[in-house]
Amino acid sequence: MAVVKDRSHEWIETWRDLRVDDSPALRRLYEDVLSRYSEPHRHYHTTQHLAECFEKVQAIISLAEHPAEVKVGLWFHDAIYDTQRHDNEQQSADWAREAACELGANAESAQRIYDLIMFTRHAAAPVGIDAQVLVDADLSILGAPPARFQEYEAQVRSEYAWVPDTTFRSGRANILKELLARPHLFCTMQFREQYEALARRNLRDSLAAIEGGVGESS
Repeated sequence: MAVVKDRSHEWIETWRDLRVDDSPALRRLYEDVLSRYSEPHRHYHTTQHLAECFEKVQAIISLAEHPAEVKVGLWFHDAIYDTQRHDNEQQSADWAREAACELGANAESAQRIYDLIMFTRHAAAPVGIDAQVLVDADLSILGAPPARFQEYEAQVRSEYAWVPDTTFRSGRANILKELLARPHLFCTMQFREQYEALARRNLRDSLAAIEGGVGESS
């Protein structure tokens, strides 16, 4: 499994852009956040996912109005993750906002970080370019090469190992159908052009497999 390379320097520089100086508390927070993504019950929402998000966001981070806040949002967006709860994003957003305030970031930045993370619930279309950049990075796995997408699907299933197979397949099929019904999977034009077609093929193939059909080849 891929892991996040040492991004402590980038972490410190990102916070410096928010006028937060390097400190032992900032470095402890970095370790605390990484440790969350390394929890044993995780299979997809791990440091691999975090690394892939940071890799993909580099192509579109220049679009962001508040790039440092987008990056902090990425760090925290799945910091709290438990498949048997329904408030993971809320808890992650709360932690990020509280940490930002404690470190000395201004209240406006802390609130923007909170709002960005809440968009990763994917309950509504992201509003504003910062949210669109963050959400596109989070969903970039949908446009991964088929082998990686299939690995992702298996990782998600492992995270929900406690759910009976019939129940999981039904719920997963509903999620895939909802995604396919969207006019666009990605918000930024660059990601639409680069990943949209492959993402839709991945989703169709996954849905066909769940429903006992044969994946599409075109």
